[in-house]
Amino acid sequence: MITNLFTLLLLLSIPEWSSTLIRPVPGISPPDKDGRTLHRTKRGWMWNSFFLLEEWTGSGKQYVGKLHSDMDTEDGSVKYVLTGDGAGTIFEIDENSGDIHATRRLDREEKASYTLSAKAINKTSGQVLERASDFIIKIHDINDNEPKFSKDTYLASVPEMSNVGAFVMKVLATDADDESYGNSARLVYSILQGQPYFSVEPDTGVIRTALPNMIRENREHYQVVIQAKDMAGQMGGLSGTATVNITLLDVNNSPPRFNFSKYPYLHSAEVGSSVGSIKANDADTGENAEMWYSILDGDGQDVFSIVTDAARQEGVIIVKKPLDYESKRIYSLNVQVTNTHLDRRFSHLGPFSDTATVKITVKDVDEPPVFGRSHYIFEVDEDAPPGKSVGTVSARDPDQIITTCLAFITTILLYRYTIDRHTDLERLFNIDSNNGTISILQTLDRETSKWHNISVLATEISGSLQTRVPVFIKVRDVNDNAPEFAMYYETFVCENVKAGQLIQTISAVDTDEPLVAHKFVFSLSTVNPNFTIFDNEDNTARILTRRGGFSRQEMSSYLLPVVISDNDYPIQSSTSTLTVRVCACDSRGKVQTCSTEALLLSAGLSTGALVAILLCIIILLMIVVLFAALRRQKKKEPLIISKEDVRDNVVSYNDEGGGEEDTQAFDIGTLRNPEVIDTNKMRRDIIPEMLFPFRRVSPIKDNTDVRDFINISKITSYRFLYSLSVHAKMTELFI
Repeated sequence: MITNLFTLLLLLSIPEWSSTLIRPVPGISPPDKDGRTLHRTKRGWMWNSFFLLEEWTGSGKQYVGKLHSDMDTEDGSVKYVLTGDGAGTIFEIDENSGDIHATRRLDREEKASYTLSAKAINKTSGQVLERASDFIIKIHDINDNEPKFSKDTYLASVPEMSNVGAFVMKVLATDADDESYGNSARLVYSILQGQPYFSVEPDTGVIRTALPNMIRENREHYQVVIQAKDMAGQMGGLSGTATVNITLLDVNNSPPRFNFSKYPYLHSAEVGSSVGSIKANDADTGENAEMWYSILDGDGQDVFSIVTDAARQEGVIIVKKPLDYESKRIYSLNVQVTNTHLDRRFSHLGPFSDTATVKITVKDVDEPPVFGRSHYIFEVDEDAPPGKSVGTVSARDPDQIITTCLAFITTILLYRYTIDRHTDLERLFNIDSNNGTISILQTLDRETSKWHNISVLATEISGSLQTRVPVFIKVRDVNDNAPEFAMYYETFVCENVKAGQLIQTISAVDTDEPLVAHKFVFSLSTVNPNFTIFDNEDNTARILTRRGGFSRQEMSSYLLPVVISDNDYPIQSSTSTLTVRVCACDSRGKVQTCSTEALLLSAGLSTGALVAILLCIIILLMIVVLFAALRRQKKKEPLIISKEDVRDNVVSYNDEGGGEEDTQAFDIGTLRNPEVIDTNKMRRDIIPEMLFPFRRVSPIKDNTDVRDFINISKITSYRFLYSLSVHAKMTELFI
């Protein structure tokens, strides 16, 4: 059974409305149309959602409603309590009357509703007369927020030449007001600036082109202002704006064009150099403005070429072949420029190419002399006398001055010839500065140098231009050298040798260069009773014994002169001497006894080899002596600094020397410690006759041990050399 009920009366004062809203009181029937009150009904809770207008601008506190209980006899014993969202701060209640007020203006966008709880208690006893029950106060929205775009400024682009209705971009605005109540958040888009080029869809905010074929070259940038208005765009609605910067993108709709139909150039450059540049204009940008240059025709098509400079979009004309002012002075080229990226959609705007004529005039410049050949090769005999002509170089000047006088032409040459002395340091050659004739200054020797490479310069007299040409001079051989032994020959012959025995084979060399091949003839200068020579006819010869029975006692060696001649003209010959030594041999021809020198030479050891062997032996002996000296030094007593040492007067000798007198004349301690030398150290065994006595030098005695050691070393060396030579000779005989 419910005995205590709230009677809630919510009165909302709305200025725009004409009457006051009165909520029914729970438990009481409303009066009839005649004003009579009907009978009492069963009480119960009848809570509704109450509304409060946001952003109220009236004076004082805003009235929300009234709480009333059946238990309230209006004697002041009932107290009304309000709890929940904003109770005591935003909302306050009169605890005696139950009136609820809002203490400040409310914003629906901050909080759209508040949930509160109300109850009635007895002031005296504190007894709860009505249990707490919740109710909601909703903030009623008004149109107090304007639409806002996500950006203040937008960037967009669209290709030029687009059709009407081409999509540009979509803009979007939002409204913080309540979308579910009226038209406060219903937006409509419109264009304030940018007609007649662009349009915007009212409901979606999509921007589209409004004019066809807009050309970027005429105007590239557009600024469009879009408005978003609430209340469905009606009068009194709030609005917001945004700016859209639209750029027309380039398409290839502009063909390239030359500024002029003819381009004159004056040129004198070398092959590979640039004559100049030719440039066409294209109103497009980026790859749509890229061009390619080419030569269609013209009399200079083989002489010049054109290269496209991609960075500058220019056609660079390059010299492909040498230009000659005297041969041709004017060239004509028909140059074409074409877009590299064509768009077929705009082919009707073409053609996307253009042509121009380029006139190139060759300029006369001062050019260096030009030799008739790239190099010269001359030959001269090595016995040619100084002053002999080798050859002539010839150069011409492309800038020669031609003077016409009395119906004939005189050519005046303006250059001179010289030799670059850096290529002829020995000054072997000379050149006539007027006619270019090269001659010899010194006698040449082919055996020293077969070729001479020099550089000849042709220099302008009136300027510094010059040209050089290499000249190769070959020295022809003349038979001016006689043949000679290929090496030094020295051999031996046995005492018991028989006649016709081969003792040596000889050969010859010639530093000259024959026309065909060397052919040497060997012979003896006189008839020799002991030896004879046999020519093998292959530039070698054999030395044979003419007799047998040689004796070392009669003749230990023979000198055999051999005459060697060549077959060239003039014939050259020389005499070389062969040394033959006599040695004792056994019955089989093996050497038994012979001088060391002969054996060594017969074994094939040259003088240089002998010297090297002797040096090695000497070095070995020096090492042995040094090693022995070091070993003896280690066995000596250690040095003692003290002058009072008992061994001061003890001296060790390795060879014979002076006696006791000489020993006492020296202070060994002083010798071992030079820092403590006494200035006047006297002999202790005699009375000094003078302050500075003369030192007596004893004669050097013969050192028998050293002499014996040297003699033994010599004998050992001789034995070693003898053994080496005998071994080599026996090896040769055995082979």
